[in-house]
Amino acid sequence: MQTLDSVEPLQTVIARWKSQGHKMGLVPTMGDLHEGHLSLVRLAREKADRLVVSVFVNPLQFGPDEDFTRYPRQLESDAALLEKAQVDLLFAPSVDAMYAKGRPAVQQVSAGEIGDILCGLSRPGHFDGVATAVNRLFAVVQPDLAAFGQKDYQQLLVIRRLVAEQGLAIDILGGSIAREADGLAMSTRNRYLDEKARAVAPRLFEELRAAAALIRSGTQEHARILQRSIENLTTAGFRPNYFELRRAVDLTVPSKKDRELVLLAAAHLGETRLIDNLLFSL
Repeated sequence: MQTLDSVEPLQTVIARWKSQGHKMGLVPTMGDLHEGHLSLVRLAREKADRLVVSVFVNPLQFGPDEDFTRYPRQLESDAALLEKAQVDLLFAPSVDAMYAKGRPAVQQVSAGEIGDILCGLSRPGHFDGVATAVNRLFAVVQPDLAAFGQKDYQQLLVIRRLVAEQGLAIDILGGSIAREADGLAMSTRNRYLDEKARAVAPRLFEELRAAAALIRSGTQEHARILQRSIENLTTAGFRPNYFELRRAVDLTVPSKKDRELVLLAAAHLGETRLIDNLLFSL
């Protein structure tokens, strides 16, 4: 496995692979890899001839009071995992390399209206930062396909919108949520949880499953179900940010005719912000 930290050598390798007719795959990450990331690597590896995984902690998607400076950086162990997973190239640029310090500013990309709801309400500008970084990666890697996890479901739809609006010929793969044995969605930020909070954290997914079961049973009092889930989480020690039912295709509020739905939740547990979601059909 090659490891590169600047754009020009990466593009040289990519150009050679493309000249040989290889199908290019990309898995963007912020590192500190876990099984959720590796499941995306396997998903992309099945469909690509050559696979690039990026490790880049993107400052544009962190708010001023968020955890950019303390976000875990474990490049050596990440590289070992990726080599074992038969990744062809690890791209680990610095911020200056990624955004070309000293040159014209990289094109800022708007996530659009879908980036202003749900997580976007409490993290203004977050999805614009995500879209800008991913757009930059698409430009330098020129992938034929890219894999993103469904745990960040709103982010997945932001990326699909980006590809559609810019007319990019990139197949966006959505990887299923990887979960711990007790149901907690795998996340790098789970390491911030202390022992007590870690024991409580699976309750978030339990509430999503309970709410989905009630909605699928035909209960029409959706607002009451969602409010009850918020109350249950609050009692358990969470500080809920939102607990919402939306259309799976675009995250708008569903009508009675909609059948493909998603429940999405975000809540703080101690100082750690957890997100999760559950897709289901009526």
